[in-house]
Amino acid sequence: MTNKPFELSEATIASIQSSMEAGKLTAKKLTMLYLEQIATYNHNGPNINAVLEINPDALHIAEALDVERKQRGPRGPLHGIPVLLKDNIETGDKMHTTAGSLTLKDHYAKEDAHISKKLREAGAIILGKANLTEWANFMTVGMPNGYSSHGGQVLNPYGPGKFDVGGSSSGPGAGIAANFATVGIGTETSGSILSPASSNSLVGIKPTVGLLSRTGIIPIANSQDIAGPMTRTVSDAAILLGALTGIDPEDPATAVNPEVINDYTSFLNVDGLNNSRLGISPEYLKGLPEEEQTLINDVLMDMKKLGAKIIDSIELPTNLPNSTVLFHEFKNGLNAYLSRLDTNAPVHSLLDVIKYNQTHAKDALRYGQKLLLDSESKSGSLTEAEYINDRLNDIQTSQTEGIDLVIENNNLDALVFANNYGAGIAAKAGYPSITVPAGYTSEGKPVGITFTGLAFSEGKLIELAYAFEQATNFRKPPIL
Repeated sequence: MTNKPFELSEATIASIQSSMEAGKLTAKKLTMLYLEQIATYNHNGPNINAVLEINPDALHIAEALDVERKQRGPRGPLHGIPVLLKDNIETGDKMHTTAGSLTLKDHYAKEDAHISKKLREAGAIILGKANLTEWANFMTVGMPNGYSSHGGQVLNPYGPGKFDVGGSSSGPGAGIAANFATVGIGTETSGSILSPASSNSLVGIKPTVGLLSRTGIIPIANSQDIAGPMTRTVSDAAILLGALTGIDPEDPATAVNPEVINDYTSFLNVDGLNNSRLGISPEYLKGLPEEEQTLINDVLMDMKKLGAKIIDSIELPTNLPNSTVLFHEFKNGLNAYLSRLDTNAPVHSLLDVIKYNQTHAKDALRYGQKLLLDSESKSGSLTEAEYINDRLNDIQTSQTEGIDLVIENNNLDALVFANNYGAGIAAKAGYPSITVPAGYTSEGKPVGITFTGLAFSEGKLIELAYAFEQATNFRKPPIL
């Protein structure tokens, strides 16, 4: 047996489990390797600044899982796998849950979010909390992706300070790209998984609203919020997604799911693009830099060679009306969340957050708080005709006259977009998307390709994405 050290860079769940089964690696050793990587590159070297907090019990949890593996065998593919969580997802442990805000810097959640609980049950190690764009990028206008007053600026490992890191799940994006953990969990309201995934050459899945629980996640908009995997491979994303799905009595949206699937690996089909029908709206490619446009055209040719039929004249609504839904729902959801904090917490409402920020403006308001103020101007009761009409209009435009109509009329398996260009319409519809690395510009900037489908079509999207990934293998690790 060789004593060759385990190669951490680009390690997958499968390669890790194989090494553990062979007795060449333990969960404790793996966790130590990731901690060493974080120590070297998070606040040193390129100063990626993706990890906000480390779980002080991570090594103890890893050791306990090693003992369990010896005694009873692994629980499943996530046994002993370190995960980074975006810091708007609650963990009932010794780590804070802050949404990147100084108002919550001392906030400990009373219990795990539903998905945090599911991860622990699967045997995953919650290694730490990842930085994010403050309040999941619903704080102000003009704040850079990846900045929070509590955590500072996350940098893109492919070009620190040069390339946009994407947001709001910038910490999991940069952290997983830089090999700070095996896999990560981000959240999305509109583009917040797809944007940092495509910007950091990752696979990101934004699931259907209702595929997994939102309980214990600091909200923006009840109609659009969802968490999802951010990984370096489609297979890892499929494994992670299966561990997160399930019905949660606390989240009514999860009861909409017609079929709970806990194993998406059956959709990992290398021939998944053969005989598929994919639609592209030329309008959604406008504004793409020329070099990126060339890359996208090249990958569309790759898909054709793999047997896909590309319908490139799809007419998808582009001028989505300006909607006030997020402003109304943010106040409603955040007030409900903050009202449950301990009495000694500095904030119990959106108004408290605004006042705290004003009092601590030097540290808390580097870029202002326009979106918070705009949200506070709403009632939070969701009774305004403005809100109700916009919500109904969003559904009509994005679903009935949008994605549903286009996919059904053209008999499509999915829509295809560059990077996160189609995130807005999919988000309003509550429909799933998966983004996959599609190459790099001459400067080294990552580019992604995104597949979007109807509600609960994650299996089909994974099939398409896996076939594309396996045929092209574009992802390469950043040089730190």
